Amino acid sequence: MSDLHQGRIALFIDGANLHATARTLGFDMDYRRLLVEFSGRGAVLRAFYYTTTLEDLEFSSVRPLLDWLDYNGYSVVTRPAKEFVDASGRRKLKGSISVELAIDAMEITSHVDEIVLFSGDGDFRPMVEALQRRGVRVTVVSTISSQPPMVADELRRQADVFIDLKDLQAKVGRDAAERAAREPVERTFRPRNSQA
Repeated sequence: MSDLHQGRIALFIDGANLHATARTLGFDMDYRRLLVEFSGRGAVLRAFYYTTTLEDLEFSSVRPLLDWLDYNGYSVVTRPAKEFVDASGRRKLKGSISVELAIDAMEITSHVDEIVLFSGDGDFRPMVEALQRRGVRVTVVSTISSQPPMVADELRRQADVFIDLKDLQAKVGRDAAERAAREPVERTFRPRNSQA
């Protein structure tokens, strides 16, 4: 086995958490480049992307991303956010994909050598520990470069390897020229729906 391909890998992306981490670091994720980067580290068997959505996904702003991911090698797992009224009468949304992500990670353990978790959520620490007991190496990708850090200390310490997303920015961030080229096109389409 060559040093380049060291095993079978599954990527588990907590979509909201990764998005918030990248934004905190000042860049947008390029999911095509992310797959290329981790394919260079081993055989990527699966790349899962988890997110909560509003009930009406058809009109959601995240819909184009989810469609793109689905057509480009990612397994997209969504769960509708629930709306509730808090004690002070304000309407709020609540949703979590933690259980689905943890179940899928546990189910794939016999098929992979490494799981790469893109999240800083400390609730995943027991899952990481359980995966390790089954002989799976766990890499956590988040950041300690922000104030406050976006990764829970207990999750970072439990991981076999911690990768700071800031160190991956040049490899998995959207190219600034590409983003600038897209912005005028997006602006062109926005006014069509308005009266302006």
